Parts: sequence; structure tokens; C-alpha cells
Amino acid sequence: MGKRRKLSPESVWDYEAVLKAFEAVGAAAIHVPRMYSHLVKHPGSSWHDVPEFPKAAIAALDAGFALHTTTVLEVQRSRDGSTTKLLVRLQDGLQVEAVVMEYDNTARYSGTEEPPPTPQQQLPEPELGTGECDEQEEQEQTTAQQQQRTQQQQQQQDDDHEDDEAEYFDAVCSLGEALGGRKKHVGGRRSTLCVSSEVGCAMGCTFCATGTMGFTADLTAGEIVEQLVHARGVSSIRNVVFMGMGEPLNNYEAVRSAVHMMTDSRFFALRRRKVTVSTVGVIPRLLQMADDMPGVSLALSLHAPTQELRQTIVPSAKAFKLDRQVMLMAALDEYQRRTKLRVFVEYVMLGPDINCTTAHAHQLGALLRGKDLLVNLIPWNPILSPSMAFAAPEEGATAAFHRILRYEYAVNCTIRAEKGQDISGACGQLVLEHGGRVASGDGTGGSTAGGTGGACSSGGGKLADVEDLLAAPPGVKQQAAAVVVG
Repeated sequence: MGKRRKLSPESVWDYEAVLKAFEAVGAAAIHVPRMYSHLVKHPGSSWHDVPEFPKAAIAALDAGFALHTTTVLEVQRSRDGSTTKLLVRLQDGLQVEAVVMEYDNTARYSGTEEPPPTPQQQLPEPELGTGECDEQEEQEQTTAQQQQRTQQQQQQQDDDHEDDEAEYFDAVCSLGEALGGRKKHVGGRRSTLCVSSEVGCAMGCTFCATGTMGFTADLTAGEIVEQLVHARGVSSIRNVVFMGMGEPLNNYEAVRSAVHMMTDSRFFALRRRKVTVSTVGVIPRLLQMADDMPGVSLALSLHAPTQELRQTIVPSAKAFKLDRQVMLMAALDEYQRRTKLRVFVEYVMLGPDINCTTAHAHQLGALLRGKDLLVNLIPWNPILSPSMAFAAPEEGATAAFHRILRYEYAVNCTIRAEKGQDISGACGQLVLEHGGRVASGDGTGGSTAGGTGGACSSGGGKLADVEDLLAAPPGVKQQAAAVVVG
């Protein structure tokens, strides 16, 4: 059990706490959305600046709330400027990270981006007037024709792959549109924020640094929303993904409240499909999410095609079994029946043969065939996590896995590319570099073993999380969207 946390003062971005405070002093609840609208439209202002704001409400907020209960300790930016990491210190000294990812695919959809050249095989010209061709010429022509057919088939596969990518371009940053089955992208700049929901994590995923350090504490709804407030100082945020530190559905009420704040048209006004909640499969909450957070996108961290294998990779899977008739797959079917939304499936490829062989691909294809989802394959990169006993998939294994899912089982599938690794692109490792207070349940501090989504920005054997272990094996074509999600 993590420690119970009571903030004093509380965050003004905790909607339900503010409502209770207003009720206690007899201030009308109608003034709450007026306050948030003002704070969002006028960054840096406070409730004192809200026109015609009740004195009782001001007094209640002055007595028990702060505009920010968190502070940004450090900001790191990637060399290309596309990824920014925020190290966030909580009121009691614990630390989490948020990551802002900026994308610009204007050229791709404006027609100004030149396509890669396609080699053309020239067939030998047949001799005219002879009426015959010797055996060697026939063999050469047959060989050339076979090569051309092979190239055409490969080009068709590449085109199909690019079609998938176009539908799901920029992966997480465009997750809402792709998963919601909305119109295809028209290009432009946009930014995605990856937020943390807990300090540490209880799920124990063997490939995840945060999972190895255990659970410390839940974040409050206000602390989650404050990550968005801080990030809006970096970029105009269009998408939010709950893929940072922690299992979001294990901190359900705070996540639900934060999502409400983010998507309410009176507050931050993010479109619901542009907010994505990731889970290893906390089934009761997953089904509750379908009712409490309608329209919000779901990402399922699967990582294995069978129950036996999955519980060795994701120990918490013992509680939520993969069996098609009961538990996780049935819950996924019910979720989609209620929401009519496509689900995003994360699958880290652990080599050399842990979960990434052709046999695993066939098992996964059989498990997922006919479902409205998109599988994102994440090749493991051992260079970024030398202390973890996993290897990269064999050369060509990821591409073969993709082909089996896509062409033999008609499962939509793409391959995740890397982004922002020069600053340890996703969540967690910056906390470690500061001796982050994330693993001591009494809140007294101490360094930790990792952080969700983090990569090793330097040596020293620090653990890196799956979301930054994105380098593809040689020979794998990766034109899929660059994704770094905590």
C-alpha cells in the first residue's frame, strides 16, 4: 500500500474539492465553471481576478487552496525540439514526469513531401524479326519478370502499411481521431501531453522500470490536471495520453475527475477522443470507464497472446485472465459493445523469442481477429536498458510479425518508432537523475529503480521503460508515427 496523501493547501484544479469548499460556505456552484474558464483563458491569473466573484468563494479558496501545488523542477528539450520533459515536484516532495511531444505532418498531407524513389526493374527488350528466343534469353526474361512481380507485391505491402500509418499517423498524438474512426488527418502541427497518474506502479511489468519499483502513492485529480497546466506553457496541447507513471485505472476516481476537467467544454475543452487512458486490463474499472468516460479512447497494454505467457511478463495478469470467454477479452468485447470505439493495443516485442516469434504472431492474430482495434508493435531496444534481461527481436522478426497480423488475420497493425531519446524521451528517468523521491512509502525520499516510460539518457545501468525502447531491428521499415509515451 502506498501512503495516504492529504494536500494542504489543495489544488484549485481539483474540481470536486472546489465544489465541496463552495458548498461549505454557501457559494453557488455556478461560479466554479466561471472561475475555471477565466483561469484557462488567462494563464497566470488567480481567482482574485475573476469578475464579480463571490467574496465567500474567494475566502474559501484563500483558506484551503493554491493555484499550483506542484512545481516544475527541470525542463529538458530534445535537440530537434519535438520532445520536452517536465520534472514535476509534488507538494510532499515526491516527483513525477510529464512529456510534451510536438508533431508536424503538414508536408505529408499537403503533397509537398517527396515520396521515396521506387526502383523499377527494366525487362529486356525482345529481339524483333527473329521469331524465336534462345533458352538463355527466355530464362533471363522469366527471372526479370519474377523479380518485377516480387517488387510489385512488396510495394503493395508497403502501400498497405502506409495506409495503416496514414489512418494512425503520429500514433498517440492522433489517437483520438484514429481510434474514433473519424476523418483522416489533413496535416498540421499538434502537441500531445503524456501525464502520470501515480508515483510508482503496482502492476509489476517485468520490462517496465516503474513496475520494478513498486507503488508509492496516487496523484490527486488536481495534481494530474496541473501537469496539463504546466504543459500549456510549453505548447498548445491538443491530445492527452495517460501513459506516464502508474496504472491509471488503479487511481480511478482521480483520473475520472481529471479527464472530466480536461474534456469539459467550459474548461480545457479537449475532445474526448483526443484523451486516451492506458491500462494493463483492470477489468472492473475498464467497464466502468465505458460508462463514466464516454468517448474517451482506451489503450490496452497486452504484450502476450496467451494467459500463461502474459502473466510471466505482466504479473498482475494473474488477476485479470486473458481467456476469450471470461475476463479480459470478454471485457474488451463488452467495452466495445458499449462504446463503439476502436481500441489501441500495445505489444512490446521481447526477443529473441519471448513473445515475438511467428508462432506468437499466429496466436495473437487468432486472439484478436475480427476485433475493431489497432496493434502497435514496440521492438525492444536492449541498448537503452542493459540491466534488463531482454534482447531485441531477431532481424526481420518485427516485420514478419506485422505481416502475419496484417495479411493473414486482417488485424490492423503498425510499428512504433522512436522520438526524443536524446533527453530520455518518456517519463521516469529524469526523476532518477535528481535522486527522485518516488519509492519510499513514508515519503522520506530515496532513489528508485526506474520510472514509467523513461529511457537511459546516460550510462550507469539505470533501468529504462518500454515506451522509450523503440529502436527497430535492422530491415524493419518504420514510417509509422514517432511515438514516445510514458
